[in-house]
Amino acid sequence: MKDTDTMADAKTLTVPKGATGVLVFADGSAVFGRGFGAVGDAVGELCFNTAMTGYQEVMTDPSYAGQIVTFTFPHIGNVGTNLDDVEADNPFALGCVVRQDVTEPSNFRNVEPFDQWMKENGRIGLSGVDTRALTRMIRLKGAPNVVIAHDPEGRFDIAALADKAANWPGLEGMDLAIEVTGKESRLWKDGVWKLGDGYGLDETETPFVSSEVEKPRPHVVAIDYGAKNNIFRNLVKAGARVTVLPATATYDQVMEQKPDGLFLSNGPGDPAATGEYAVPVIRQALDADLPVFGICLGHQMLALAAGAKTVKMHQGHRGANHPVKRLEDGLVEITSMNHGFAVDSDTLPANVKPTHVSLFDGSNCGIELTDKKAFSVQYHPEASPGPQDSFYLFKRFVDSLSK
Repeated sequence: MKDTDTMADAKTLTVPKGATGVLVFADGSAVFGRGFGAVGDAVGELCFNTAMTGYQEVMTDPSYAGQIVTFTFPHIGNVGTNLDDVEADNPFALGCVVRQDVTEPSNFRNVEPFDQWMKENGRIGLSGVDTRALTRMIRLKGAPNVVIAHDPEGRFDIAALADKAANWPGLEGMDLAIEVTGKESRLWKDGVWKLGDGYGLDETETPFVSSEVEKPRPHVVAIDYGAKNNIFRNLVKAGARVTVLPATATYDQVMEQKPDGLFLSNGPGDPAATGEYAVPVIRQALDADLPVFGICLGHQMLALAAGAKTVKMHQGHRGANHPVKRLEDGLVEITSMNHGFAVDSDTLPANVKPTHVSLFDGSNCGIELTDKKAFSVQYHPEASPGPQDSFYLFKRFVDSLSK
């Protein structure tokens, strides 16, 4: 079978010979290819990611819950998988669409082929697709609801799959943070990854003592709305002691930890839905003058708590090459992003100052409350994958707690 770059209509299409995977849209159109990973089907929102590395981090990022990722970089899976390049215990992206067939892994860190890893984790892959054409379609028409399916025998009920896509409610109004958050509080100890050392602490002291001076580290309570583990690692690297609480943690549960600062993590779904229970907690923390730092969904939660609104984006921002302008001095940071909702700049209250803006579409990428010790960014300063231009934000937050 040749690589497929066109869509067929459910009423007239015939499954091409050799096709073992398919992407079916709500209108009945379909893109065929070669399935890999788990057998079955999954329904979700189709998005695209422009990063050239880090497919395992992408697949395990909880912010991709409810989504199927189209990778624009053609060679996905060629370095296999390992035990280190993960952002959560399990993959949360429902599946992925790739250009080239997954080849045998070629990397000294490989533990298991990507195909096998996908299969063991119940995630469906589709290869042999013109992912650039698919990406162009998403850019023009927005992120659609689709079903990805894999059957080694090539047997697909396209009409039934299209109906499944059409009846899926979509991410707007959906609270997914409640589904992906950790269920218990825990003390986070790991530092950032180093080749040969894994995720051991990069400090010589215990996680309770700063390596710079002999004094206790400032204590950060992190609310886990679906956090990437590398965020916690970077907080540790910046000098903090980190306690992670579930997304549903109450204000009293936060304050029982006697925090010096509150961190709001990334996560999936509609921020307005998550905000139903998250925003009151954040507002109480702000009223108590507790310093706050938020990333991605945490950025949107802080904005909602301050009185702003969020909106669903046409296609979202996902990749490791997004330019963001810092407004205070005009410096441009190349950032890693993964979000389908954004803070509505037109709704920012008078006490909320925009600090960063996307150079792709002008959307808000950072805020600071002028009357509180609180700031947030839409992008991911911890990267993984991606550039590390923005690590200074972790230092800024933790150093302010020390002072």
